[in-house]
Amino acid sequence: MLGKVLVLNQDYSPLTVCTIQRAFLLVFLGKAELIEASVSSKLRTVSKAYPLPAVIKVKNYVHVPYRGVVLTRQNIFKRDQGRCQYCGVDRDLTLDHLIPRSKGGKSTWNNLVTACKTCNAKKGNYSLAEAGLVLKRPPFKPSYIMFLRNNLGAMNKEWAPYLNATAVA
Repeated sequence: MLGKVLVLNQDYSPLTVCTIQRAFLLVFLGKAELIEASVSSKLRTVSKAYPLPAVIKVKNYVHVPYRGVVLTRQNIFKRDQGRCQYCGVDRDLTLDHLIPRSKGGKSTWNNLVTACKTCNAKKGNYSLAEAGLVLKRPPFKPSYIMFLRNNLGAMNKEWAPYLNATAVA
């Protein structure tokens, strides 16, 4: 029973993703309701068959004080799809400050990019123009929904309406 289930808040906003076992337990205990079931299979016991959850909605609203993506090294790598933002290679990766810290650059979503060690050494303490480097795409702060959609791997087609997604695996 491998797989993931999208969990929606009471207002249908995406809350998180959980395992099928946890989702089934929440529905079975009456703490959530089944919104979308997988059409491909069912959960079976000796005497019953239950729909396999794909999307559930919690019955009580969950207040989430901060719903942003935390700025971490791994999240920067995920945002940049594990590729150097200067040359595009996918090995020997590190982080690079666009405005170097020695020149007042901060560690923020808009100032950090994934770079290979070669490009990072080439850029050194210089600006992009001084180093003669060009970004493949500008850095940005990802939204929570975008981060969920892009970093879960294969997304169930049942999730698309709730994540405003058009491309599903």
